[in-house]
Amino acid sequence: MATSIRLRPWQRLALDTFRTTERPDFLAVATPGAGKTTFALTAAAQALAAGQARGLVVVAPTQHLKVQWAEAAARFGLALEPDWSARDGRLPSDMHGVVTTYQQVATSSAPLRKLTSGAFVVLDEIHHAGDDRAWGAAVLEAFEPAARRLSLSGTPFRSDTSAIPFVEYHLDEARADFEYGYGDALSDGGVVRPVYFPRIGGHMEWIAPDGSEMSAAFDDELDTQGVNQRLRTALSLEGQWLSTVLADANDQLRRIRQTQPDAGGLVIAMDQAHADGIARLLRKYGSSPTVAVSDDPDASAKIARFATSAEPWIVAVRMVSEGVDIPRLRLGVFATNTTTELFFRQAVGRLVRWTPGRRAQRAYLFIPDDPRLRTWASSIADTRRHSLTKRRGDGEDRFATDELDDRDRTEHAEDDGEQLSMFAVISAVAGEAHEPIPELFAEDPSEPWGEVAPDGYEVHLTVPPLPGGGDGSAAPTRAAQKRDLRAANAVLATELVHVTGMSHRAVNAELNRLAGITRITEATVVELERRRVAGERWLRNW
Repeated sequence: MATSIRLRPWQRLALDTFRTTERPDFLAVATPGAGKTTFALTAAAQALAAGQARGLVVVAPTQHLKVQWAEAAARFGLALEPDWSARDGRLPSDMHGVVTTYQQVATSSAPLRKLTSGAFVVLDEIHHAGDDRAWGAAVLEAFEPAARRLSLSGTPFRSDTSAIPFVEYHLDEARADFEYGYGDALSDGGVVRPVYFPRIGGHMEWIAPDGSEMSAAFDDELDTQGVNQRLRTALSLEGQWLSTVLADANDQLRRIRQTQPDAGGLVIAMDQAHADGIARLLRKYGSSPTVAVSDDPDASAKIARFATSAEPWIVAVRMVSEGVDIPRLRLGVFATNTTTELFFRQAVGRLVRWTPGRRAQRAYLFIPDDPRLRTWASSIADTRRHSLTKRRGDGEDRFATDELDDRDRTEHAEDDGEQLSMFAVISAVAGEAHEPIPELFAEDPSEPWGEVAPDGYEVHLTVPPLPGGGDGSAAPTRAAQKRDLRAANAVLATELVHVTGMSHRAVNAELNRLAGITRITEATVVELERRRVAGERWLRNW
């Protein structure tokens, strides 16, 4: 299959750097929304076309992203199976490779090692290989025999425990072979949106696990446990802080939707019960929010439907924190007590994706004025101010933030063994935003940020034909075609069992014989279609 891909300047430069790197490992760190997927798939397609790799394996952080990667690969003529399992046997000859997750790698490293020998491997958000020591060991075992390994990350990361395989470190900081930051993307224009952070103060009262009654505003100094309890109190459904912030956020989203009717908002919740409670609060404003939690098997489908709809709100727990592409998101509410810098930057990354054809695209993330979140927001705001000043010649500083002592730079909102059953919220009242909302949020159609997308580079790709026939560009993807054909074959087998009186095992064995296959999981699209036709003929002639 021959196709043309238009690359942004940074993607072209990263691709040139990748091609001239002799080492098998390459780490590219690029801000969310910049187009890491396009860069990676272009590199993979060129390697396959040049005979530098046999097959392609992509490792994604979540189940939802497996489907997203397979759909993106199809646009490059690459057929990837997102439903691969170690039980499936050999890879069908009409597939270039598979998409798997780090969790799957941990349980299937040996079968993957056979599959990836001499292959091109993409490790998306590679820092996840350090989430569990066993995951890192499995990644090393599974992908050591690969021809090339391209690791991706949306933000620089550290290795605080054990080093992540295939990544070089300098003083515990991952050393990237190519880096394209948020400031670079803002300066280029037409790549990412400028994000603003209304920090909402307030006064909270609660009963600590030891029975003591506590009262504090966000500016009051507390120990680590007190800071965590204060944040939990603010985010609780029992107090007024969260409902007030949601009302303000909903008002701002409504203003944005006056000029962008499909603009969406994201609330990141603590857990499922918290997400359900937030959804109930949002329904007061006439919205029927989508709720996506990791324990819900339909979560990926819900996210996909929301992404293509014009519904105003989605409430998520972990599901939309990384990699998920919903360009219409313009506003977020950070309502989780997970306060690591990496997670915060991933949340911001959901709001930065540029929509071509629009001028003013400012995005907003409402956050508690917690000192840790204030630090992370301040670093991003400083980058934004510097980059936009460089583009516009405007030194205006709207977001002055206080310097924080080292003792305030705590990354985790852990509970340090607290007996949460004894923790109780008394009240949580929101204060005013630290920035004047009317000025900050006024939409200005004349805003010039990124109105002209940067010049691109045309790249022509030719993916070698597969022995099983066809190409990866089919819509739906070849993996989706196979799912439909397998479902049709399953229905036929059930009907044949009913009319013939044979067992399922016997019917399926006969259908496989007629189609000339051994296992249905190893069949190509052509073979599955042949099996379906044989089953229909058998049913008609019975």
